[in-house]
Amino acid sequence: MTSLLILVIVALLGIAVWQLTKIFDLTQSKQFVGEEYKSQVATDKDNNINGYLMFGFLAFIYIFTIYSCVKWGYMPLLANSASEHGKDVDQLMWISLAVIFFVQIVTQFLLHYFAFKYRGNKDRKATFFADNDKLEFIWTIIPVIVLAGLILYGLYAWNNIMHYDEEEEVLYVEVYAKQFGWDIRYSGNDNVLGKANVRFIEGINAVGVDMADPNAQDDILAKELHLPVGKKVVLKMRSQDVLHSAYFPHFRAQMNCVPGMVTQFAMTPTVTTADMRDREEIVDRVNKINEARNKHSKKLVEKGEPGLEPYVFDYILLCNKICGRSHYNMQAKVVVESENDFRKWLSQQPTLGKQVAEEKAAAAAPKVEAQPAPTTEQAEEPQIVVDTTAVVAQVIK
Repeated sequence: MTSLLILVIVALLGIAVWQLTKIFDLTQSKQFVGEEYKSQVATDKDNNINGYLMFGFLAFIYIFTIYSCVKWGYMPLLANSASEHGKDVDQLMWISLAVIFFVQIVTQFLLHYFAFKYRGNKDRKATFFADNDKLEFIWTIIPVIVLAGLILYGLYAWNNIMHYDEEEEVLYVEVYAKQFGWDIRYSGNDNVLGKANVRFIEGINAVGVDMADPNAQDDILAKELHLPVGKKVVLKMRSQDVLHSAYFPHFRAQMNCVPGMVTQFAMTPTVTTADMRDREEIVDRVNKINEARNKHSKKLVEKGEPGLEPYVFDYILLCNKICGRSHYNMQAKVVVESENDFRKWLSQQPTLGKQVAEEKAAAAAPKVEAQPAPTTEQAEEPQIVVDTTAVVAQVIK
C-alpha cells in the first residue's frame, strides 16, 4: 500500500511539473522587441554552436572507445582456443569485429561531419533529391558484398566443423541435459551408444538407456566429461525436460539440446587441461581471480565464515539457454588428457549394465529386519550367574 501511494505521488508531481512547463513555454514563446519579436527558432549562432558540439561529441566517442578497449578489452574467447576448429571461429570473430569497428568509425565521422557542414544557415537553401539510383545502389551493394563474404566464410567454417566421415575413427559421447545438471554417457568398448528414451529412466539409469539393446550393456555413465587430446569426438546431445544449450567456451562449440530429438557436434580437442593451465595468459588470469578471491576471503574470515578456496583453471561445460531458476549453476567439468590417461580413467568406471544388474539384485534380495537395540535399563541390568556345581554339591551333602 505504501509503495502504491508513493507511485501515485510521484505521478502527480510529474503531471504538475509538466503543466508548469507548458505554462512557462506559453508565456515565453513571444517577446516583442520594438517592431519584431524574438522566438525560439534557432539562429545562425545556435546552429554554429551545435555544429561544433557535434564534432566535440565525435571526439568523445572515439576517445571513449579507445579507452574502453585498453581498459576492458580483454577478450578471452578470441585467443587460446582448445579445439582444432577454434582457430577458424576466432579468425571469423576477428574479421567481424574489424568490419564493425571500421564501419562504426566511418559512419560516425560522416554523420557528425555532415551535421556540421550542412548546419542551418539563413542564407542557404536545402537541396532535395526525390531519388538517386546511383547512391542507393552504392549503399546497398557494399553491405551485400560484405555480409555475403562473412556468411560464406561462416558456412565454410561450419561445414568443416560439423563434417566427419562415418568410417573415420571417432569417439561417440552423449551429453544429456536436465534441470539443472549434465550426465555424460560413453559408448564403451564397442564405440556404439545404446538406444535411449526418457521412458526408461529409472534408478541408476538416469538417462533412459534401453537395457534390452545389446549395445547398451557396456555404456558408461559419468558426471565429468573426459576427452582424449587429438582425437575427434562426436557429441550426441539430448534433453530430458526443456530446451538447453551445451556450451563449451574454450572449444568454441555450442549446440542446442532439444527435448525429443538428438543433436550433435563434432570437435577435436588440441590442448590438454594441464598444458592450458601452464599458458602464460591463463596463469595471469588465474592469479587475478585468486587475488580478488583472497580479498573477499579475508572479509568472510573476519565475519567468522569460511574463506574461499583458490581457483584452479578447468575446462567447463555450461548451459547457454535460460532454462530455469538454477540455470546459472548448470555446469560440468571437462578434462582433456592424453589417450592413455583417458583409457585408464574410462576402464575404472563401471559399465551401466553392471550397475543396473547390481541395483536389481539389491532390490530383489530378501530384506533383513533390523534387531532393536537394547534399552539403557536392559544394558545396565546386572546378570546373575549361578554356579551349578556348587548347588549339586550342597544337595549331595
